[in-house]
Amino acid sequence: MSKAFRIPAVPLITCDPYFSIWSFADHLYDEDTRHWTGHRKAMRGFLRIDGRTYRFMGSGDGETVKQKSVEITPVSSIYTFEAGGMELMVKFITPLLLNDLELTSRPCTYASISLCSVDGRTHQASLLWEVDAELCYHTDKDETTGMQDNPGSGCGKELSKEPAVCGGMHYMKGFEAAWMGRTRQGILCHSGDDITIDWGYAYLAVPVQEGSRVFYTHDGDPEGKSEGTGTSRPAISASLSFGEVGTEKANRLITMAYDDVASIMYFGHPLRGYWAKDGKSIMEALGDSIRSFDDIVQKCDTLDKNLMSAARKLGGEEYVSIVSLAYRQSIAAHKLVAGPEGEVLFLSKECFSNGCIGTVDVSYPSVPLFLLYNTELVKGMLRPIFRFAGMPVWEYDFAPHDVGRYPYANGQVYGLSDTAGKDGRKQWRAGDGEVYPPYWIYPGESRIYSLKQQMPVEECANMLIMTAAAAIVDGDAAFAQEHSDLLQKWVQYLVKYGQDPGEQLCTDDFAGHLAHNVNLSAKAIMGVASWSILCRMMGRKEEAEQFMQRAGEMAHTWETSAVEGDHTLLAFDRKDSWSMKYNLVWDILFGTELFDKAIMENEIQWYRKKKNRYGLPLDSRMSDSKTDWTLWCAAMADSEEDLKELIRPVYLFLQESRSRVPFSDWYDTESGDARNFRNRTVQGGLFMPLLRQSGRCSIHS
Repeated sequence: MSKAFRIPAVPLITCDPYFSIWSFADHLYDEDTRHWTGHRKAMRGFLRIDGRTYRFMGSGDGETVKQKSVEITPVSSIYTFEAGGMELMVKFITPLLLNDLELTSRPCTYASISLCSVDGRTHQASLLWEVDAELCYHTDKDETTGMQDNPGSGCGKELSKEPAVCGGMHYMKGFEAAWMGRTRQGILCHSGDDITIDWGYAYLAVPVQEGSRVFYTHDGDPEGKSEGTGTSRPAISASLSFGEVGTEKANRLITMAYDDVASIMYFGHPLRGYWAKDGKSIMEALGDSIRSFDDIVQKCDTLDKNLMSAARKLGGEEYVSIVSLAYRQSIAAHKLVAGPEGEVLFLSKECFSNGCIGTVDVSYPSVPLFLLYNTELVKGMLRPIFRFAGMPVWEYDFAPHDVGRYPYANGQVYGLSDTAGKDGRKQWRAGDGEVYPPYWIYPGESRIYSLKQQMPVEECANMLIMTAAAAIVDGDAAFAQEHSDLLQKWVQYLVKYGQDPGEQLCTDDFAGHLAHNVNLSAKAIMGVASWSILCRMMGRKEEAEQFMQRAGEMAHTWETSAVEGDHTLLAFDRKDSWSMKYNLVWDILFGTELFDKAIMENEIQWYRKKKNRYGLPLDSRMSDSKTDWTLWCAAMADSEEDLKELIRPVYLFLQESRSRVPFSDWYDTESGDARNFRNRTVQGGLFMPLLRQSGRCSIHS
């Protein structure tokens, strides 16, 4: 990525929805670091050169270094600073290597630090790195300071301004670690959206090396003051002595980790991260991370090089910038856990939307990234939905929307009705921090959902398409065979209701209900085709031919009703309208050739005419856009010029938007202002052009 590229918010630590720390500023020292929600989670860094102290990370008084550059690669954020005749490089690395699920799920991240003289002289240098205890508890924000004096609201009101914290040190073979956490541990004590973790323990570790140590600072024991920069607030810190440093780089390593103890409540089962499935402890995970650092970094460098090279060749430097910023976010807005039987579960959090966990129409746009690297993660998204859909409380013939609210997979919470049961009593609603009841144990005919708020065609087609895509990449439909009863029920629903959908929500639900949705109809058709593909792979040849023929008939009817001159309509009954037809991309990827290629070519030219400075609007009703769907449309383009024309506005949005938030997928294409969404998994959809180029999803490969 170009070092001149301006990033709205820089990812520093990106392990999962809770262990996620960003810089919302141009310079790392302009303000405190924050959780993706905006809640302060302060890390501070100080560089001492020849007795003079400079701040390089976090807010505070005194002199700062000069930030020379920040560079983003898929798995790292690299800051370069200069001060006192020396150059400091801090490289934040979260090794999300998707072919290694244990490593991807491991809640450990690196700060790789190098220091050298740039003025030809030798300097005496040391460095202090602090992590504030607020990383371990939730604190509400207010409008003036971003903070409120009521930490821990997710687990009940606190009597003091800050909850009690304890901590200490561990001295292990080859490394030492400082730790801290709340003295009262309420594991999995809340759920919600704009909320951070309120349990578990933070760790800061360094390899055993002369002059390097870690320590825990508690109230009344400001140990860090001995370093000339420390705090009297509860914190864990690493002190690194470099001694005399010349023009040859001196390197040090800090490893940060967070043990949440329990990560997900999954239909009555408290689950740990996938990394701990064989009983591994956080100290063992830290040890593995430190000992394997050189090997892990080499693999990270290879991933960066290969992904950035492929993106550059396909879409130029602007596409490199986009996918580099999207990669870690798309993965780390999930939690990867081992299920009750050891199965892979990859559960998304619907960030700054409603906090749902395992949302189908959030998984659907994200899958291009995971189809490129590891289909087991796609199956890990689908398993919770299949499980819930087979429970008595889910009374419908279509697929559910979600399986709960993060971190509780207790059953769908979206579209709850105001009343429930035969007596029609009013249902309770959980506020932010509160936990919904275990809907998964409710009996049949509980009537807790409002049909009006469901997305029946949307979710049925999503599930069928994702399952088929994973099967094609694997060359094996065994996973689909396990769930064929549900898939068959859902395809029948699409055949009955998908040609011309009635008034209902779809994934673009912020635009409201819409009847006769042309794009939704296209998705339904591809859902029917997906079942045909799966049937053929399962050896059900006659059924496969029957459903592919039906998909073809539906596509022909679609074409006769959807086209208006040189573009397609938003809704079959709305003249002089239009919308993105991003769902057509699967016809190209699968090679099913159900839709006229000329229609898609005309669509691309129409999109080029309709795009604004910062992107292509979703449809003729609004100027808002979605990054994921824009890049799905771009992937439909056959020419490099058309592809880049649709990619460039997304790059400009990142470069020029006034919204300093983690990569938002929903924004206004005229002003460049982000809407509510941020840090969402759907940015995995930005990899759709690369997925098409790979040919991995073609039934003809």
